[in-house]
Amino acid sequence: MNDSHREPVQHRVRFDFDIEFTNGGGIQGQDFRLDIDGDDIADAALVDYIVQDLRLLMVGKARILNKAIIVEAHKRKTDAADPGRRIYVDLSHTIEDGLVTYPGMPAARVCDYLSREASRAIYEEGTEFQIARIEMVANTGTYIDCPSHRYAHGHDLSELKPEACADLEGIVVRADHRQVNAIDASWFRDKELRGRAVLVHTGWDAHWADPAYAVGHPFLTEDAAVYLRECGVKLVGIDSMNIDDTRGRARPVHSTLLGADILIVEHLRNLAALPDEGFRFSAVPPKVRGAGTFPVRALARLD
Repeated sequence: MNDSHREPVQHRVRFDFDIEFTNGGGIQGQDFRLDIDGDDIADAALVDYIVQDLRLLMVGKARILNKAIIVEAHKRKTDAADPGRRIYVDLSHTIEDGLVTYPGMPAARVCDYLSREASRAIYEEGTEFQIARIEMVANTGTYIDCPSHRYAHGHDLSELKPEACADLEGIVVRADHRQVNAIDASWFRDKELRGRAVLVHTGWDAHWADPAYAVGHPFLTEDAAVYLRECGVKLVGIDSMNIDDTRGRARPVHSTLLGADILIVEHLRNLAALPDEGFRFSAVPPKVRGAGTFPVRALARLD
C-alpha cells in the first residue's frame, strides 16, 4: 500500500488517578483511557483534563499513576465537535536577542541580569535562579498601538481597558500580497465588522527576519481606515511590517484609527491558521504608564 494512503497512527493514554479535595474527601479512578495528540502527555495536562471533564471543584493534591501510552484508535469526537476543549492559535513572533523589527531601530538585547551560576552563591545548595535583563524599543516583535502612540492627548497602555484588547470577536480579511499591495476599502465591504477585531492576512509574515520584510510591504489605504472607523471596528491587525505605507512621511491609517480609539496590532503571524470567522482575539500588553506601544502575545481562541 502507498504510504500516503495509510491511516495516521493514533495514541491514547491509560492511567489511574488519585485526587484530593481541599474541603475533605477525594476521588480515585483506575484504568482510564484518553485520546491524545502525538505520543505523550504531561501528568499536569491529564489532571487538568480530568478536572474539566468531570467538572470537579475544590481540587487539591492530584496524582497520576501507572501512566502508559498505547497505540489505539481514538474514541471521542473530534476537537471541532467537542465544545469543552479550547483551541488556541499563537499569532505572535518570538522576541529574541538580536531581533530587529523595524529597520533603523536598535536590536533587542536579551541577557542575564543574574545568571544561574552567579545565583548559586546567594541561595542554599541545590537552588538556583535566572533573572533576565531585556533592553528593547517598544516597537519590537508583535506589538499593539494605542492612541498615545500617535496623539499626546491619547490614552496610554496603563489606561487601556482589558475589554478593548481581550477576547474580541474576530474576523480575517484575506488580501494576498501577491495580488494586492495597497489594500483599500473594497476589501472590507460586505463583511460583518462592527465591534470586531479585523485581522488582515496578507502572507507577508513569510518574510519575517529577512531584509525583504521591510521593502514593498502591503498596507491599508486611508479610505480603508476611514471605512473601518465608520463601521465601528474595535481593533485592526495586520501581518505586515506596517499598517501604513512607509514610503512617505504621512501615516493616515494610524492617524485615522488611533484618533478614533481603535487599536492597531502590527507584525502578526500565522493568520493562515485561522478560519475567516468563529474565533476570539486577544492582544494584551503590560500596564505601562507613559507608553503607547508594546509587544503582546497575540492569540486566537477558536470557538
